[in-house]
Amino acid sequence: MNPEETPVATAVDDECRTLGRTAAWLAKQVEIGLGTVDLSLPQYRILGLLDESSAASSHLAERLAVRPPTVTSVADGLVAKGLVERCAVAGDRRRVDHVLTAEGHRVLAEADMAVDARLRGVTDAMDDPAATEAAFRGLAAWRIAFAAYTRARWGK
Repeated sequence: MNPEETPVATAVDDECRTLGRTAAWLAKQVEIGLGTVDLSLPQYRILGLLDESSAASSHLAERLAVRPPTVTSVADGLVAKGLVERCAVAGDRRRVDHVLTAEGHRVLAEADMAVDARLRGVTDAMDDPAATEAAFRGLAAWRIAFAAYTRARWGK
């Protein structure tokens, strides 16, 4: 047996191979939670970014790793629901920022609670409270990693 192929190393490799699948399953649980507040995952992602700061479509597209027409389409739906406003930027007639409305903040808070409830419902099935806590700590660690990535990539 190769020293790198110990049972522990193999288990870690197996876990790493399935992280993408786990992330996909997690995203599905988030989508299910969002269904209770009539938001799609792309809408939720945009609302979450706008909760941090207003942004132009091009910046949202870059942060979300999608094409600008995709952001425009999703933003149109959020504007129609009264959750986002488009505002002209003073001093730059060509630029329009997207800003959360008061209703957008309310719906985002409701969506956060719905997603939290869904994820807690999933972890409630675990018998080990320490494992439940570890699952949420793992998500918190990913949030920290994404924040660091955002700062490194966009300086925010």
